[in-house]
Amino acid sequence: MTEEKAWQELRLLQEKNKEILAVIDDFCEKNHLMHYLCGGACIGALRHGDMIPWDDDIDMMMPRDDYERFCKLWPEQMKGTPYVLCRDDDEHFYRSLLTAIVDTRTTFIKERQVDLDIPHGIRVEVFPLDAVPKGTWHRRMQIVYALLFQMYTLREAPISRGRFFNVVGKILLRLVPTAHGRHRVARFFEKQMSKTPITPQTEFVTELCSRFQYMRNNYPHEAFAAMRQVPFGNQTASIPVGAETYLHMAYGDFMQLPPESEQKPKHDAVVLDVENGYETYRGSAYPGKYVPPTQ
Repeated sequence: MTEEKAWQELRLLQEKNKEILAVIDDFCEKNHLMHYLCGGACIGALRHGDMIPWDDDIDMMMPRDDYERFCKLWPEQMKGTPYVLCRDDDEHFYRSLLTAIVDTRTTFIKERQVDLDIPHGIRVEVFPLDAVPKGTWHRRMQIVYALLFQMYTLREAPISRGRFFNVVGKILLRLVPTAHGRHRVARFFEKQMSKTPITPQTEFVTELCSRFQYMRNNYPHEAFAAMRQVPFGNQTASIPVGAETYLHMAYGDFMQLPPESEQKPKHDAVVLDVENGYETYRGSAYPGKYVPPTQ
């Protein structure tokens, strides 16, 4: 693929992402749900007034209570639309910690999901935001619960924390060999890690469905206590009222551009098609062979 073709493909992907975002924004406004861009999408909004020019996705955050209501209300109110909500449950496995809103009229098959017969469309992913419990011990246990939730949700032993944790993880997974059992264990740990509610008195919040380096961050609650609207291409989007504080803690000098060599179009799709639904590729591109990461 030529570089010009890659840029054209990325632009089409970005426009589809923003279409899905607009649908989510309308839904959240209708149901009075707090929601905001996070990660690279939030950086893009502040630094570029749009998506980062070479970025391929949009991520959002919601406080835990809003997140759970969102997951409950979407299937009820959006049934019959092209936009489906994908979140692990007892009948569906997505190999993902997050909730995704997928446009089923498109195709975006990730390498990590190529073996799964699921909606493989372009998607916007949503992270829950959780309160940090008071006390060092409770905070440490929250992170332990989060790591166990991630392991049983993904059904893979961790490979980034060293060989010891990889071996221990494999042993723990063998103790719960069935998909049904692992889902139930994952839900138990999710409840444990999120049992501290976000209230007006909450001092810090954190992201637990993320990499270890981020789940250790204690963001001031006031940075996420409200939303503010900012330009985002030819539309507007919500970001945390204290987005600059959050982004600085998570990414450092987020307004600084990366080296020019990194400013190139990329996406992690095995198959990308903005005009045809994913079912077009069933049997040819998926379900395929997934090779799990190894230690």
